[in-house]
Order: sequence, then structure tokens, then C-alpha cells
Amino acid sequence: KAETQSAHELPVSEVPSGSIPARFEDYAKLMFDLQLLAYQADITRVISFMVGKELSARTFPELGVPEPHHPLSHHQNNPASLEKLSRINLFHIQLLAYYLEKLRATQDGESNLLDQLVLLYGSGMGDSNLHDPRDLPILLLGGGAGTLKGGRHLQYAKETKLTNLYLTLLNKVGVPAEHIGDSTGAVEHLFDA
Repeated sequence: KAETQSAHELPVSEVPSGSIPARFEDYAKLMFDLQLLAYQADITRVISFMVGKELSARTFPELGVPEPHHPLSHHQNNPASLEKLSRINLFHIQLLAYYLEKLRATQDGESNLLDQLVLLYGSGMGDSNLHDPRDLPILLLGGGAGTLKGGRHLQYAKETKLTNLYLTLLNKVGVPAEHIGDSTGAVEHLFDA
């Protein structure tokens, strides 16, 4: 598909300086801007981006958090550590908000890019202190070209596998699959009208 669209006119955008930004916030925003450009130019329909890797030793002095992120996630319910971890989490969500606003402000046909796509954002840990991969904080964003009903909080049974969500999304975007990983079936109510 990309080869057939090689003559597609690219949107006008600011060209980065050529060096990796020193500040993490600037780097993350540049990566989000590149994703937006890839969608606009129809270079891709699927993007995977990890904001913070597992075992991250990144510090956030600009947030008043000189400790590395990963060790801080093992907070042992220490109020000071939890407060610093909350600052990092808020910062990450603010970066997501930047991306969502850019998507919403970008026209795509008679709508905008945010209304056209499905974006999955979340974490692999429900409780990082215990390395507990259950009760994950997962956001499913976008309008799915009018098929995804938003503005809701859906809660599934504790034993529901995250791969059930992946399976549901794969089938929704036209990639038929009976299972993925340890999935046990599709999740319900995501695309209910």
C-alpha cells in the first residue's frame, strides 16, 4: 500500500534540528509529532511507542524527581516516593494529552485524526511495587472511525486477559484472529452503540 502512495503529498511541518533533544519532554513531543506526520501522510496505520521502558533509570530533575524511575516505582508505600511517582505519572499523562490535542486538531476528511483512530495507552503493571500485572490502567482512546463509543469506564472481571482486548482490536481492524497469546476470547461492549 505504501508503494502505491509514494507520490502522496506530505503535509507541511517544521523540520527538527537533526539532533536528539536533550530534554525528555522535547524528545517525546518530537516522537508524537513524527507519528502525527506518518498518519497524515498515510505512511502507516499502526504505530507502537513506549514512553517509558521497563527498568528505566531515567530521572526527572525538571519535575523535582532526582531518583531513577524504576527504583522509585518500588515505593513500599512510602508517601514521599508515592508523591514523586505521581509527578512522573502526571507528566506522562500530560505528554499523552499533548498528543491527543495534536490528533484532535488535525483534520482528516470530514473529521479529525483522533476520531479516526484507536489508541491504546497503558502500563504493564497494576501495582509496580508488587510487580502485579493485574488490574492494569489501560486507556482506549479515539473514535475508531465512528465505531468506538467513548466517554465510558468499562471494568472487566479480574481474570480477564489483556490479550482479550488485543484480540478484539485485531478483529475490529480487519486482522482476523482466533487467539493471541493467552487470550480466552473477545471483550464485550467496546464497540456497542
